[in-house]
Amino acid sequence: MSLDEDLRRIAEQERRLQFPSFDPAGAWLLGTRLKEAAEAKGAAVAIDISLHGRPLFFYAMPGTTPSNADWIRRKRNTVFRFFRSSYAMGLLMESRKTTLADAYGLAPADYADAGGSVPLQIAGQGAIGAVTVSGLPQRDDHSLVVSVLAATLGLDIADVAL
Repeated sequence: MSLDEDLRRIAEQERRLQFPSFDPAGAWLLGTRLKEAAEAKGAAVAIDISLHGRPLFFYAMPGTTPSNADWIRRKRNTVFRFFRSSYAMGLLMESRKTTLADAYGLAPADYADAGGSVPLQIAGQGAIGAVTVSGLPQRDDHSLVVSVLAATLGLDIADVAL
């Protein structure tokens, strides 16, 4: 699949993956579903669900390291800065043959454009936070988050899956 097609599909995912409302109980449900989905794949990931400045859920599965938490922080910062998935930003930078550091002056120690962080959005309100995983290849991190968000929302987004 081409960069442009992936970017189009991610934009459609972001458009469709919106909650009517979200609270700490919703974060717990979403976080535990992400954990169960990762376990079903035999994957070890760290999971974070945060509103801007407010952590709601964090879990580091056996087999993860402190590096996964740092990747989460950096990917989440990218979502908070651009209100786009970290994977979309990485593909965008790749298509423009640049980096977040060169294009926006963002330090790689604080921002990562690797896949795995997706905006947490409320319909009619926009991005209020981020859902982030780290531990798989970046495309798989992104796809894990998107598939669990879609299932939690009762959506079938197979037509825009990566």
